[in-house]
Amino acid sequence: MFSSLLGFTAVAVLLTVSPGPDFAVVLRTSLGSGRRSALCAALGIAAGCFVWGLAGAAGLTAMLSASQAAYDALRVAGALYLMWLGFQALRSARRASKAARGAEAGGTEAGVPVPEAGPADRQSPLQAFRTGLLTNVLNPKVGVVYMSLLPQFIPHDAPVVATTLLLVAVHAVLGLVWLGGIALAVHRARAFFQRPRVRRRMDQATGGVLLALGAAVGVETAR
Repeated sequence: MFSSLLGFTAVAVLLTVSPGPDFAVVLRTSLGSGRRSALCAALGIAAGCFVWGLAGAAGLTAMLSASQAAYDALRVAGALYLMWLGFQALRSARRASKAARGAEAGGTEAGVPVPEAGPADRQSPLQAFRTGLLTNVLNPKVGVVYMSLLPQFIPHDAPVVATTLLLVAVHAVLGLVWLGGIALAVHRARAFFQRPRVRRRMDQATGGVLLALGAAVGVETAR
């Protein structure tokens, strides 16, 4: 069991640090809603790992993999959700840009007060948790990876469900450490990241990444 845990941990580290929607979601949440909400988003992502782990132990991911229609439907839902998150980020950047131009013009634009610069869609910790959870649950690739990877690290004489949850817990803890570290790093450098121009550029970058990830999944599903 120890050698299996050690081998899985090494593989899980590579899976955890590879860039993807989880990274983009936590980064944007940290920029727009603060450290607490970003940590809750990371918790939601970890909870999503357990959802897929339990589904794998119950055989649901095997059923999903066997049904192309169900798999494609989940991928489309995930793609649309990522694109929606990207649209929100770009909308926030656009509003911040309008607020900055209004401030330079004396705080009004065409006689109408311009809203203060800052996130227009600030998330509460609960909302951030839900965003992280949905980001992971609507990503069927997580389930497929678990279905193909976890059985290789379960000893023959070990209980399948308990060992699966143990391996998922290792992955979830690594994810919390990595994503939580990102949230804390952004918080420590908040003086830099809260500069209006930096905030707009980061919102534009994360929004573009999320839109591109969603579009890529949609195109791949349509083939």
